[in-house]
Amino acid sequence: MVDEKNCETRMFRFRQGCPGNPAAVPVNFPQGHDTTQSAMVNVHQKRHNPGGPQLSPLAAVIHKRRSVSLRQSHLHLVSDATGETVHSVARACLVQFENIEPIYHLWWLVRSQAQVARVIVGIEQNPGLVLVTLIDTAVRGVLEEACRHMQVPFIPVLDPVMAALSAHLDSDFGAHPGRQHIMDAEYFSRIDAMHFTLAHDDGQLLHDLDDADIVLVGVSRTSKTPTCMYLANRGIKAANIPLVPGIPPPPELLAAKRPLIVGLTKEPKSLADVRRSRLQFLKQDGDDMAYADLEQVRDEVTQARRLFARNGWPVIDVSRRSIEEASAAILQLYSRFRGSEVGGPE
Repeated sequence: MVDEKNCETRMFRFRQGCPGNPAAVPVNFPQGHDTTQSAMVNVHQKRHNPGGPQLSPLAAVIHKRRSVSLRQSHLHLVSDATGETVHSVARACLVQFENIEPIYHLWWLVRSQAQVARVIVGIEQNPGLVLVTLIDTAVRGVLEEACRHMQVPFIPVLDPVMAALSAHLDSDFGAHPGRQHIMDAEYFSRIDAMHFTLAHDDGQLLHDLDDADIVLVGVSRTSKTPTCMYLANRGIKAANIPLVPGIPPPPELLAAKRPLIVGLTKEPKSLADVRRSRLQFLKQDGDDMAYADLEQVRDEVTQARRLFARNGWPVIDVSRRSIEEASAAILQLYSRFRGSEVGGPE
């Protein structure tokens, strides 16, 4: 019998990875426990809906995926640092494959041959493709030879990029694991940006708004806060100002000269649905119906767009954009605003 609370906690850790694990041990599940997404559906349905067939929105999506025949595949991600790079590469590639359900085995901070030995044992138990970002040639060589012996694919995902850069720059490269995570000036600048963003969330501390790099403006539930946090993780000091019906925008916003000010908007029907779901989640769906009323929302969006146009602020429609996509568009605007290469090509 699997303890559901423990199972759900472990599943969260499984999906997020195992940073900070010096022994490079993947998350262990109870013996015989299904580590696929169906386990998440079972836990969610038993806990939140024990008496009926209705599934939550998340579980419904997963259940729909399970109704299609999915082919499971073990995938071992091995890194000598936090694993962010190899995990991002794997996810970016796998989303292009339909009806494939990867079972991730996450091995972070692998920097010694003893740690590699534990990885090899895990691969032997669950053979599957191995993606690595390992710099140390001795550590990497042991794993590569073991994969060759087990006849499983061994893919060093950074090798083509490093080789191309080395040839283009006519320079050799070093072998320093986790070097992109060293605590240098850029690291502390990013931490400062996070502190600034947290302090200037939702219209707080307007007296030094001009110190921001980017200010996001929009009506409620247009993803201002999560977008600001994403930008802060890129080293951008971001603030956000909510537009509230019947209340004029703060004068500090209109007087700001230094930051790039960007208006965020959303399709009214979609925005009204999001607000309605928010009220239901807070069990306040009967308290403030105007907040989610379609006509009210449509008027808010119209007034916000007029404000953006009057002040010449660029506008990003987040209706069908993820936080990452909206942030990428904002960074491109910021690149042109500052005349620097912050973003990528459009």
